[in-house]
Amino acid sequence: MLRESVRRFAEDVVGPKVREMDENEMMDPEIIKSLFEQGLMGIETSVDHGGSEMSFTSAIIAIEELARVDPSVSVMCDVHNTLVNTVIRTHGTQEQKEKWLPLLAQTTLGSFCLSEPASGSDAFALQTRAKKDGDHWILNGTKMWITNSYEADIFLIFANVDPSKGYKGITCFLATKDMGIKIAKKEQKLGIRASSTCSLAFDDLRIPAENIIGGEGKGYKIAIEILNEGM
Repeated sequence: MLRESVRRFAEDVVGPKVREMDENEMMDPEIIKSLFEQGLMGIETSVDHGGSEMSFTSAIIAIEELARVDPSVSVMCDVHNTLVNTVIRTHGTQEQKEKWLPLLAQTTLGSFCLSEPASGSDAFALQTRAKKDGDHWILNGTKMWITNSYEADIFLIFANVDPSKGYKGITCFLATKDMGIKIAKKEQKLGIRASSTCSLAFDDLRIPAENIIGGEGKGYKIAIEILNEGM
């Protein structure tokens, strides 16, 4: 039933806009809104948190059917569900789940920010740094090739709080665009062009300490675990 439902949605709602979105290199906001309305942006999220409370297999089926019609839409849905939602659902505190999961299931697109321009093949050689300042952390650095970042309002950002510890200093922070995240550059791509891929800049980005996901120094473990599952 899910496969048939998503297939109809993809063919009837997404299909007519595929060419226009690809040529404009821009996701139609109505498509994003429709994905939320169809319950496809909180597939594994519990009903209590505004989601559809389905399985990981259900997420695979939905993404597969979207990809048949437009890979750009499927990538957006995939990253939002299997990376952003799963990190908070799996590693967030109860308070964080109650605050952020309903938004991510019903209205607000998320982005997963790990890769950096200087990291090369080692995605965990992060140059983005975070320093404690009272009950906040101050982030400085850049990210590159970040999916969903042009349209997103919620960002999971990986930064190192103690470079002397190497990857054991990497920590996952949740930030919102209105905190001062800057979209530095939107990449022009050869394919999957409606899916945004941008560079981001953080200039003294101030994030509440309560927005650390999973605890200090746990970012490496979180990222490895989630990337193995979601990608």
